[in-house]
Amino acid sequence: MANIKSAKKRIIITAKKSLQNKMIKSRTKTAMKKVILAVEAKDKTAAEAALKDAISAIDRAYAKGIIKKNSCARKKSSLCKLVSSL
Repeated sequence: MANIKSAKKRIIITAKKSLQNKMIKSRTKTAMKKVILAVEAKDKTAAEAALKDAISAIDRAYAKGIIKKNSCARKKSSLCKLVSSL
């Protein structure tokens, strides 16, 4: 455990930020899963609506620096390819 006041503060802040990042990652994965489930159910309208939400969530995660640029592009591309296959 840290002895210096600023180091103690950094530990607390890092824990808070980690929870926020985990929450945003989880939200992104859930949005992606909704698209996949809609595609598996062959429901085009639901898949397109879920795709819009998923792309928004992925872009938000990228904007906050939680996922990297290529990862963001790869996820969006694979989801779009799935939906267009319907």
